[in-house]
Amino acid sequence: MEPEQLLPDELLERFRARAKGYDERNEFFHEDLSELKARGYLGMFAATDDGGLGFGLQQAAAAQRRLATAAPATALAVNMHLVWTGVAHLLRERGDDSLQYVLAEAAAGEVFAFGNSEAGNDSVLFDSDTVATPLADGSYSFTGTKIFTSLSPAWTRLGIFGKDSTGEDPVLVHAFITRETPGYTIKNDWDTLGMRASQSNTTVLDGVVAPAALVFRKLPVGPNADPLIFAIFACFETLLAAVYTGLGERALQIAVAAAQRRMSKKAGKPYSQDPDIRWRLADAAMAMDGLYPQLDAVAGDVDALVNHGAMWFPKLVGLKVRATETAREVVDKAIRVSGGGSYFSGNELGRLYRDVLAGIFHPSDDESAHATVANAWLGPMED
Repeated sequence: MEPEQLLPDELLERFRARAKGYDERNEFFHEDLSELKARGYLGMFAATDDGGLGFGLQQAAAAQRRLATAAPATALAVNMHLVWTGVAHLLRERGDDSLQYVLAEAAAGEVFAFGNSEAGNDSVLFDSDTVATPLADGSYSFTGTKIFTSLSPAWTRLGIFGKDSTGEDPVLVHAFITRETPGYTIKNDWDTLGMRASQSNTTVLDGVVAPAALVFRKLPVGPNADPLIFAIFACFETLLAAVYTGLGERALQIAVAAAQRRMSKKAGKPYSQDPDIRWRLADAAMAMDGLYPQLDAVAGDVDALVNHGAMWFPKLVGLKVRATETAREVVDKAIRVSGGGSYFSGNELGRLYRDVLAGIFHPSDDESAHATVANAWLGPMED
């Protein structure tokens, strides 16, 4: 199925029309989510025989790019569900069925969210400040605080991890909890500059228990080659890049329309005939043209099980940084082309200007991405 079939123009127009209100009211995208569920969007990674759409990462990235042209905050939040289902898909394609139930539950309507981020934890997946305590029946209790928990009003399954330091060697424990499980609190603290509809509230874990059946990985502290780590990075970075590529694409469309619509009183011609405006738009278009094939190629290589070895992580973080930074630059150019009307808070381009700033905060950030690429090409820093 092509993205245009899954997300037809009339559906995107409804999403775009609602995005303004969600942003103004700082409100979750309940209507968008309902329509996406009805189209089977949340089960895209599940096989068709299991009630899903049978998508790979390349198709999912194309769909997310298209969704983000209408509602970036909706697309960003849905990303967190698609990360977990994408991870389950990537593991399955590599012979690991340990998260097959994630795909089955997603196809049945469950909503997964990503609850791993912690304030000040620049080790990301390689360490955790959350305490994971083993219980006698194989379950674990988790105590800690998770930030940027997108889909807070709607998730039914939350992926979390924490550190078990009870043994000789600490281990990082990955698990899911369900909405009905007691022992967690969702704060009403999502009052941000942009991406407001994602409602990525803080989640406080206060001894919440993940049953043994939902504890799916125990890994050593620090970098490791477990397929789960690759799968999370591959899905997270690629789908983030897809969202910000779609955001940049939409900003360019708006800027082109503005240049064709706005008239210069001095020249008596539309601004599309102004050489400076044309140069600025051409510059934005060339920047975006570099993103589309890179996104498609990286996602396609993941699907094809291409072995890039140690260069996989530089490719993934490089894609994410290029997409978020390029989108930010394109939105800035679009604002300059579109005139003072874009400065008003209700203007779509003004909202995109605020939304695109969130890209600098997602892992991997600019600094860690450059360190990853430098280590790949130059080797690690000397002590």
